[in-house]
Formats: sequence, C-alpha cells, structure tokens
Amino acid sequence: MRTLALPRRPAVRLTTLGFGASQGGNLYRATTDEEFDTAVETAWDAGVRYYDTAPHYGLGLSERRLGAALRDRPRDEYVVSTKVGRILVPTPEDAHRRDPEGFDVAASHRRMWDFSRDGVRRSIEASLDRTGLDRIDVVYLHDPDDHWEQAATEAVPALVELRDQGVVRAIGAGMNSSAMLARFVRETDIDVVMCAGRYTLLEQGAAHDLLPAAVSRRVGVVIAGVYNSGLLSRDRPPAEAYYDYQQAPPELIERARRIAEVCESYGVTLPQAALAFVRRHPAVVSTVVGVRNATQVTEAVRRSDAAVPDDVWNALTAAGLLAAPPPG
Repeated sequence: MRTLALPRRPAVRLTTLGFGASQGGNLYRATTDEEFDTAVETAWDAGVRYYDTAPHYGLGLSERRLGAALRDRPRDEYVVSTKVGRILVPTPEDAHRRDPEGFDVAASHRRMWDFSRDGVRRSIEASLDRTGLDRIDVVYLHDPDDHWEQAATEAVPALVELRDQGVVRAIGAGMNSSAMLARFVRETDIDVVMCAGRYTLLEQGAAHDLLPAAVSRRVGVVIAGVYNSGLLSRDRPPAEAYYDYQQAPPELIERARRIAEVCESYGVTLPQAALAFVRRHPAVVSTVVGVRNATQVTEAVRRSDAAVPDDVWNALTAAGLLAAPPPG
C-alpha cells in the first residue's frame, strides 16, 4: 500500500489508508479479542501500516488490544498514533456500571480533562504501559475544543520536548473543528492534524481554513470521519442514516442520495467516492477508517483501491453537489 511522508517529519510515513481502532474499544457494542486480532492481521496482510488509537476508546481497551496485536511485528514497519488530554482515573466503586460515553466496557475508570505538561507526560507513560510498545510514533491532542489556552501553552510545548527527546516522532491535534485545527497549524509547532468529519464528499469546510494553512505550513492532514458518521458509508444512504453522531436530517439524506446517483452513473459507489475525494487534496497524507472485524477491513481496502474517474467530480460540481474539487 502506498505511503506518504509527513512533510516536516519525512521519516514518519503513513499508509494512505489507516486502521481506526475505536471499535477495538467496544464502541457502541462489544468486539471480541479474536475479532480485533483478525482485523489487525487482515489489515497487515493488505499492507496497512498506520494504526490509530486513544485512551478514550474503551477506557484503554483499544490501546491494550492494539499493542498486543502488533507486538510481534517488526517495530520499524508500522506507525501507531494515540492521543492525550483525557487522563484515566480509577473508579473501582463504579466497575459494576457500564461506561457512559458510548463504549461497552465497565466504568472502572473516569476520564479527566488534562492538557497540562504533567498530564501529557502521565498520559503518554500510561499509553506506553497499556500498549507495551517502546514508543508512540504520533501523538495528537484529543478534542481540545474547550481547552485552547492550556493545550496551546502547556500541552504542545510538552509534546515538543518529548519529540526532541525522541520519545515521540511527530505531534499534532485531532478534533472535529477545522477552524481550531487551523489555529494550531498557524500558531504552534506541530507536524500533523487529524480532522474528523469536516472535509468529506458531503462538506468541505476545512477547505477554507485548515487545508490552506496546512499546505502553507507544511503540516500533514489525516482525515477521519470520512463517512460523516455513516451517512456516506453505504451505496445508498438509508432513511435512518446518522450524520455527525446523530440522526441525519431528511434534506441531508436526500443530498447524499443525489451524490450517490451521480457516482453510480460512472460505475462508482458512494463510499468509494468518499475515500477518493479526500485524497485528492495535496495536504492529505492518510485517511483513517474505523473497523471492527476482518470483513470491514477487507471492504475498506476494496473501497480504497477503487479508481474514481475525474468525470465524477466534474459531474458533481456541475450538479451543484460539490464545490470545485482540488487538483488531483
């Protein structure tokens, strides 16, 4: 599988398709160890070498599973990213309850926001312990929406120190807000950002703030949420499709269906076009797709490999369903 280097850290190369491990943390429902291990093995056999996780995903379960699945593979052949900003605090008194934030795990810990220097270092140490890896390649600030001041003045400098010490190889931020990501790109010393849901076939807000800033500052962009919470994940969006983590409004479903019709007229499915579109932008170095099992991995790779003709973008633009696409 093709890899692209982070412009400011060329030694860090990401495969153009990344493995999103949130479902390895039992997102929405339980995933077995066997399912997750087989998913990682299938991804590896397909050439995927970029794997993304976070303490938030299943209160550390995703990190533990991913580390175990990769532990016996050549360490220099893959890239792992995780995130900081949420410290996991033990709550044994609540272990009989389920996690209230969407993961099917025991509420044995609670998440505490912490973008302080000490919090960043503690978080990375805990991630290294959970994964069992010798290093974390890429570290993102995780959803710092309400914590700009501390994230920019304490967390980023702490990550810069760790990068300079070789504890991590690249640093950045990951969130849904393209405007704040653009601010991180312009005002801090980061190498990469993960933008979720704001640059997709359905909406291109990041094209006006984040992506131009990333090109100018030579910061790599990883796209997550490419299916907009599922609305673009099927050939034809169903009436009960989700968008931005909630039920999609009817007018948005109708627009997605019109996009799907145009794609179908060129022999391309909506999910195939969704993946191909974001990769056209020169700032984008990888697209992370959340997968739960081997079947989903195989489908993601198949969609990623599909050739989408330029005529699709021209037709969508002519129909008023897409702003002028970026150069391929």
